[in-house]
Amino acid sequence: MLDIRYLRSERELLEDALRKRGMDPAILNELHVLDERKRKLRKEGDDLRKEKNELSEKVKDLKKSGRDASELIERIKAMSARIKEIEEEEKKVAEEFNSKWAYIPNTPHESVPVGKDETENVVVKTWGEIKDFPFEPLPHWDLGERLGILDLKGASEMSGSRFSLLRGAGALLERALVNFFLDLHTKKHGYTEIFPPFLVREETIFSSGQLPKFRVEVYYIEKDDLYLIPTAEVPLANLFRNRILNEDDLPMYFTAYSACFRREAGSYGKDVRGIIRMHQFNKVELFKYTRPEDSYDELEKMLKDAEEVLQLLKIPYRVVALCTGDLGFAATKTYDIEAWAPGVKRWLEVSSVSNTESFQARRAGTRFRRKGGKVEFVHTLNGSGLATPRTFIAVIENYQREDGSIEIPEVLRPYMGGMEEIR
Repeated sequence: MLDIRYLRSERELLEDALRKRGMDPAILNELHVLDERKRKLRKEGDDLRKEKNELSEKVKDLKKSGRDASELIERIKAMSARIKEIEEEEKKVAEEFNSKWAYIPNTPHESVPVGKDETENVVVKTWGEIKDFPFEPLPHWDLGERLGILDLKGASEMSGSRFSLLRGAGALLERALVNFFLDLHTKKHGYTEIFPPFLVREETIFSSGQLPKFRVEVYYIEKDDLYLIPTAEVPLANLFRNRILNEDDLPMYFTAYSACFRREAGSYGKDVRGIIRMHQFNKVELFKYTRPEDSYDELEKMLKDAEEVLQLLKIPYRVVALCTGDLGFAATKTYDIEAWAPGVKRWLEVSSVSNTESFQARRAGTRFRRKGGKVEFVHTLNGSGLATPRTFIAVIENYQREDGSIEIPEVLRPYMGGMEEIR
């Protein structure tokens, strides 16, 4: 959630930010009217309460002197009734304002390239050599089915489309990837591991920015009034909800494995084959709480942490700076990391690394106290470190052999009991 100053004193800046995101800034007109109405009601209520208190003191003085105070008492009663009306109206206006303000996205950082959509994102780095296969590399769905490690038909019979079922060495490879990610980030990069709940309350998922805008994308269990998390970013963004941290404790790094659940409501017809776009998948999340002045340096560090996963797996990848039109709702700046998948002949996003500045912290009420005593909102950052199943795809497609077997990347062999190949 944005600071209200953007609407009250930096309107032009906010309008420009919305235009860069491809939004019509006229949406702010109604918000401005509501905010002005709310402020006028609050001032009227404050003025009446002050006058009421002054009259109450006069009534006391009149009673002490034995004089008639009935006229003032009637005025106080009328004031009390009006104050109640104002409070009720102010509450309604505030609720309407907050419900609309919650749909206003974060403002892009000045370094974010301006563009209308993903076609105008900017590749800022490439790493690794794309392998020149002496044969036509197979897509993961053919590889997985031939080796008996991926059963898409079985998953479909159980759950419908966009689900996967991994068998034997496939299931072991998935688990190896997750454990490798966690070990790297905790033992080398200094993140503290969290194992969070996968079901959360509405206020929790609102704080991270998924609600209300993306309600259609998340799974909701009506009977229990709980949401299945679309990413571990959701619980990690609420670790210090309504708390004040100490400046000396920042930055704080956390990582968490979770299953992730997404409806993919706007993606039907896209990536229908294989396991590129799933309703359920695994991901290791990275999350940071930082001081405002440190957050963009910490963003670059987080990007390097996520990149190192692919470097150790020896999988070619590229880093893409998202343009303003493709930027996520809560983010001020985002890098995507895309791994090369030779079987499907595509770059596949395996990580998105973002700074949300104080956007999530304002929703969650997470602040910190500087050494001088001043209390401010922290900045929060999130990133995938990494997500499967696309990393799974990149591994088996890049490490496939002409005979249909798959070499296990050296860094994963300790996590697979020393297994060197799948055949």
